[in-house]
Amino acid sequence: MANSMIFKAEGNQLIAERVFDAPRELVFKMFTEAEHLKNWWGPRGWDLTVCNIDFRPGGSWHFCMKCVDENQGDFYGYESWGKALYREIVDGEKIVYVDYFSDSEGNLSEEMPAAEITLTFIDLGGKTKIVNQVEYPSAEELQKGLDMGMEQGFTETWDRLVEYLQDIQ
Repeated sequence: MANSMIFKAEGNQLIAERVFDAPRELVFKMFTEAEHLKNWWGPRGWDLTVCNIDFRPGGSWHFCMKCVDENQGDFYGYESWGKALYREIVDGEKIVYVDYFSDSEGNLSEEMPAAEITLTFIDLGGKTKIVNQVEYPSAEELQKGLDMGMEQGFTETWDRLVEYLQDIQ
């Protein structure tokens, strides 16, 4: 498995970094197509049951993660809907989007904080470093995300990406 996650939280920002043992073009592609996202997005025990993606600036990604692991107690069967609105895409290098909680119709949640996500893909000669910068409107909103288990969710999701990349290479 590739190296572990590095997390840095300061003010209203969380930065997560990890190196993947795959070329940058392939790692970038994992974030752009539903057929790939369905195989790794979300923490362990959760499946991406809906994945509608229009990958372009001004486009969106509407998705549903559903808990399919009976061992997760009250979460079993729970659906978590989200919607990303793409702001900027530099092919192979960067994706910027605003990440929202939503409902099944794609209506954005006003109760849960939104975050601007900047994913930077750095070519390390056959490996790829992803720097994921998450910016919330305030430090308090970031803390809500951390309290919900954001670090564990990131780690498990990117562990699944490592495993999927190993399977397809």
